[in-house]
Amino acid sequence: MNTPDPDGLLAEQLLRLTRRLQRIQKRHLVPVGITPAQSRLLRTLAHYETPPRMADLAERLEVVPRAVTTLVDGLESGDLVRRVPDPTNRRVIRIELTDAGLEALGELRRARRAAAEDILAPLDTEQRAQLGGLLNALFDVPDVRRC
Repeated sequence: MNTPDPDGLLAEQLLRLTRRLQRIQKRHLVPVGITPAQSRLLRTLAHYETPPRMADLAERLEVVPRAVTTLVDGLESGDLVRRVPDPTNRRVIRIELTDAGLEALGELRRARRAAAEDILAPLDTEQRAQLGGLLNALFDVPDVRRC
């Protein structure tokens, strides 16, 4: 007789939710004309006080530098970011948001809020607070590897 695996079921539910989140987010980003990966790069870029190097972005996004190059190329072709020389080291190139990139960030925030509303619609205020607390508890746990 098979005994139910509650942790396995929970893991499956989380994976299904992740896929649903990605689908909804993607649907809301289509009118903005930006992919989820480009959206993440723009949001990350907005948190820097001074324009970062590509290597800084790759590290923050936890991706290989080549992936950042591809994302920056796409965003640059849409005039959302630009490559600028470092004022103190001409060999270094930094990435900065353009005015159009700042406008796109506003659109992205609205799209993300709309996606969150879609996702959280079945939950009341108390359930949302509970979910937030549970998610925070999961994020605050150190990454422990088990053998």
